Amino acid sequence: MNTKLTLNIDQNTIEEAKTYAKKNSVSLSKLIENYLQSLTKKNAEKSKVSPLVESLTGVISLESDDYKKEYSEYLSKKYS
Repeated sequence: MNTKLTLNIDQNTIEEAKTYAKKNSVSLSKLIENYLQSLTKKNAEKSKVSPLVESLTGVISLESDDYKKEYSEYLSKKYS
């Protein structure tokens, strides 16, 4: 069920949003609806971390001042 909503938005922002919507072949209402839906999704639905990113987590200690050396050593071990 659709419900009418009145918003107060800067005129320039409205014009830019209309231009964007037209270029992307979507109505301004649908554009705003999609944006609001993306903001209100539950935390469980957040995008998942890829396996590559997961495997790199914790590789470099940010507490060390010599992180480039540590990373270089890590890569040497990994690929030797």
